[in-house]
Amino acid sequence: MNRRVAAERQGRAGERIAAWWLRLHGWRIVGSRVRTPRGEVDLVARRRRTLAFVEVKTRGDAAGLATAIDEYRLRRVVAAAETLLPRYGAGIENVRIDVMLVRPWRRPVHLPNVWHGQ
Repeated sequence: MNRRVAAERQGRAGERIAAWWLRLHGWRIVGSRVRTPRGEVDLVARRRRTLAFVEVKTRGDAAGLATAIDEYRLRRVVAAAETLLPRYGAGIENVRIDVMLVRPWRRPVHLPNVWHGQ
């Protein structure tokens, strides 16, 4: 198996773990791997009147996770979220960009509301 296929599998597994973690904490997953012309959102989650566009990063070690998310990647999620808001935003009061960091054999780390319009 080449590296790209392995990374794709690892990423999909991380997204499944992140989705379950969110569900266990009261979120409903309303979209996954949602593509737009401006980018892709890994998970779209809703809890009551809050909508979260979630970027999931999966790495094998802490050092990899520490550098997995940056402003450029977050800007792409924000752009995609702006495109998707009309589809998912009915009845929503709060919209946020979250990040889930997933590592094998470790509890996922949920970073809520990471984007503040930089």
